[in-house]
Amino acid sequence: MKTSEDFLVGQVLLIDKPLNWTSFQAVNKLRWEIRRAFKLKKIKVGHAGTLDPLATGLLVICTGKMTKQIDTFQAQIKEYTGTIVLGSTTPSYDLETEIDNTFPTQHITEQMIYETTKHFVGEIQQYPPIFSAIKKEGKRLYEFARAGESVEIKPRAIHISEFEITKIDNLEVQFKVVCSKGTYIRSLAHDFGKSLQSGGHLSSLRRTKIGDFDVNSAQSIENFIKSLSSE
Repeated sequence: MKTSEDFLVGQVLLIDKPLNWTSFQAVNKLRWEIRRAFKLKKIKVGHAGTLDPLATGLLVICTGKMTKQIDTFQAQIKEYTGTIVLGSTTPSYDLETEIDNTFPTQHITEQMIYETTKHFVGEIQQYPPIFSAIKKEGKRLYEFARAGESVEIKPRAIHISEFEITKIDNLEVQFKVVCSKGTYIRSLAHDFGKSLQSGGHLSSLRRTKIGDFDVNSAQSIENFIKSLSSE
């Protein structure tokens, strides 16, 4: 049984984030539940790498003194699985926003799809989505986007060590990606569609690994809360 002291000294919690939750909401929920369970006035809780609300999967959450390790965990290699829909784009590069443009797809073959992945392996320059939390001039990029303001976005160097197509079902392309910190899979989906002389957006995303941490070892928020009540 874990005690309040265990959480204050520090725990690394592997949580399987549900759909439509922000990473911030997940951290807040766990912090509140830990405080309630052990009658603590305060406790440090943070996560090692944001997941978009429409993404599911592994959140590494640190408590107490283990929050000092967050930067170390954030820097580790990450693995994702997901689906890219070809032939259309959205302003957010995923389903957070509506489709804004459609493109021809008749020319796209399965061989083209497999060959195009090779252009994205290794160190590449990537433009983050305008709908992202990156700060510029003291504001988040998504604040500019929602206000309809244009803003210059500079590309970033990222590294993709694996980009594997796992299934092609008409215009839906399922994939697995292993990549460095700072990689936007939404941007990868957008750029992938563009490289096929078409369009593309992300329709689903799941983070499966961060370093040696695996989502198969993670628990749901509900199960974590139940475990606290049995402590």
